[in-house]
Amino acid sequence: MNPDAKSKNLRLLRRALRMTQQQFLEQFLSGPSGEPTMSIATYSNMERKGGKRINEVISKVSRQLNLDPMVFTIDPGQFSEQVEHMIASAPEKQVGAESGAGDITELVNRLTVYFADDIISGRLKKGSRIESDRELARKMGVGRSAVREALKVLSVLGMIDIRPGQGTFISQKESNFFTVPLSWSLFLSRPQVEDILQVRNLIEVGAARLAAMSHDEEALSKLYAHSYEIFNAYDAGDHKRFLEADVAFHTSVAACSGNAVIFSMIETIRNLLKRVSQTGMVTDEQMTSIYNEHKEIFGAIMSKDPDEAGKAMYRHLKNSLVRYNYQ
Repeated sequence: MNPDAKSKNLRLLRRALRMTQQQFLEQFLSGPSGEPTMSIATYSNMERKGGKRINEVISKVSRQLNLDPMVFTIDPGQFSEQVEHMIASAPEKQVGAESGAGDITELVNRLTVYFADDIISGRLKKGSRIESDRELARKMGVGRSAVREALKVLSVLGMIDIRPGQGTFISQKESNFFTVPLSWSLFLSRPQVEDILQVRNLIEVGAARLAAMSHDEEALSKLYAHSYEIFNAYDAGDHKRFLEADVAFHTSVAACSGNAVIFSMIETIRNLLKRVSQTGMVTDEQMTSIYNEHKEIFGAIMSKDPDEAGKAMYRHLKNSLVRYNYQ
């Protein structure tokens, strides 16, 4: 993100709309009474120097023009070239309209970008308390009920921690704010699922290669324990236990990679795919295949052979596409 570009791009947008600052305030930053919620002096200063309310302004403008708030962080030169097209393709939206059920996904993404930007700027950090739902509703230009629903989603995704009677706080795993925006949109159509399967394959193959180069004895010991659990579940013919061990094994491989972003993305992607998978493993033959494939992956990692570890993981994931039906 490029916070310094926001004020310049906001000014470029206003000029492209051929509005005075007063007209811009009346169109995008008016309260229920129709009066602007910001003075011209404050807004003018924001266009020149930015300010603590710039994210609030960008959020409201983006919502009404159906723009991605992230476009305001791109290079101003690039923004200038695209702004006319963005305006021409933006459908009209009712100013100040209450978000319906179909807008919750959009609001989740907007809040994610909003919080991520504050984390990058240092205004928020792990464990920080965030604003009230009333304040967020005002900044997002939606109703409090919509904000509460969106916050519940962020809580389920592990991005925030809602503590009854205390408030809402940024999760201790703040890196989720940089991976979940990519994956949240996957609740989903089939082409998007196919895209995320491709991403998963690239990441997990890379994770296996990195794991084979790992010298983290604690992480490797956990991988050994999960591999042994897979054997025990396979030996007992316990499908449910085997599937749980399968997920733990892949997560452990990601942990052995030593890359926190890879770990977070694999964990998120696997949770998403688990929700949209239409079939599970149902035969002893499939369980045998998975067991043997895991042995190859584990053996290559413990033998410190990154090339073979990557190949073994690729074969396993390719075969998984046949065993599972993602729609």
